[in-house]
Amino acid sequence: MAEKGMGDTLLKVDGIETCYGLSQVLFGLSLSVKSGEMVSLMGRNGMGKTTTIRSIMGLTPARAGSIRFAGSEVRTQPSYRIAQLGVGLVPEGRQIFPNLTVRENLVAAAADRFDSSNPWTLAAIYVMFPRLAERASNMGNQLSGGEQQMLAIGRALMTNPKLLILDEATEGLAPLIREEIWSCLSLLKSRGQSILVVDKNVDHLARICDRHTIIERGKTVWSGTSDELMAEPDLQHKYLGI
Repeated sequence: MAEKGMGDTLLKVDGIETCYGLSQVLFGLSLSVKSGEMVSLMGRNGMGKTTTIRSIMGLTPARAGSIRFAGSEVRTQPSYRIAQLGVGLVPEGRQIFPNLTVRENLVAAAADRFDSSNPWTLAAIYVMFPRLAERASNMGNQLSGGEQQMLAIGRALMTNPKLLILDEATEGLAPLIREEIWSCLSLLKSRGQSILVVDKNVDHLARICDRHTIIERGKTVWSGTSDELMAEPDLQHKYLGI
């Protein structure tokens, strides 16, 4: 589990441009996450949030700009290498392995490449998500949406990442499950885990995130603290449709 304390910039995305074929989606987008910091990425649907995550992970490589992680330029690195450097992804749609059990999903990519002082283990994941312990022998496709999201978070944590990225952290989940996910993220933050989170729930994000980045049509249009975000309701209306 990550060490406490906010320090150096862990992730710095600077002026990236990303396309799908001839269609350009990101136009010079920038954001950053410091060590121990929780940052949100917000914007309306179709504005480039998932493309930003895919660019950071090397799944849809940016054609221009810079993506530095833990001091290394990773824009042209393959996604498996970026994951090995310490980025754990909870993807939109969860994408768990349907034909593996809960336990097999959790251990499939488990690693502790950085000799964590208190690494994530099966036992630690089961303490955080008791429901996964109860369902340990169930196949991934036998889980509810909320259980699948817990499993996707647990699977990412089992890689003991320096940075945890969640794309649509609570989308489509029942209210009680959403609250459980937010509680989980608050706990992770309190333990010093660096987190980049995409979600639409501004109130929850403002409560637990240190900073926020809002994007519109593939560009960063605003960034600031939770206090600054909540002090500008016009900003939320203009860019988030709230």
